[in-house]
Amino acid sequence: MNEEIARLRTEFNKNGLDENDISDSPFRQFGLWFDSALSSGIHEPNAMALATVEADGRPSVRIVLLKGFDESGFTFYTNYNSRKGRNMLHFPYAALTFFWPELERQVRIEGRVEQVSNAESDEYFAIRPRGSQIGAWVSEQSQVAESQAAMLSKVAEIEKRFEGKDVPRPPHWGGFRVIPDRMEFWQGRPNRLHDRILYTLNSDHHWDISRLYP
Repeated sequence: MNEEIARLRTEFNKNGLDENDISDSPFRQFGLWFDSALSSGIHEPNAMALATVEADGRPSVRIVLLKGFDESGFTFYTNYNSRKGRNMLHFPYAALTFFWPELERQVRIEGRVEQVSNAESDEYFAIRPRGSQIGAWVSEQSQVAESQAAMLSKVAEIEKRFEGKDVPRPPHWGGFRVIPDRMEFWQGRPNRLHDRILYTLNSDHHWDISRLYP
């Protein structure tokens, strides 16, 4: 089995990435690549790995969904009491990774984390499917569940509580924004000589652009 894994290979040869052909803004560059991922029909192109750090320095990573981005940062939503929520409230830094294998592309983002405003969280929560809204009230995310039956009983209880009413956003649920100071764009190339273009925010709040060895 180990030998089979060791022999797994994918050759990358679709595109190149030249620093002379990219935007001077990593946000605009991300927008171009994200639009390509959308138009390519990739399943959940907004899926991203989110890495956080525990109070004891232990790293933790999981997949979450991007729900918005602009020059202020990259936004997603979760339960504030979840493991990732507690991590970010205690140590407000995180890293994100997007991987679009169909395009042979990867984007890595690192930076400071802040909670989005209540108004912004309310606005997004209002457009979620009602079932997802109910789920946000039901789930004590990352905590041990007594049983599936107990969870379903709680679903019925919350559905009854808000029957015929709009479901408000629970106070323990809302958004985080990663405000990057480092963004790397990776384009797969033959022979593992991949193109890696790094944007780094300097002390003058401008973006320096450099090429990294693969």
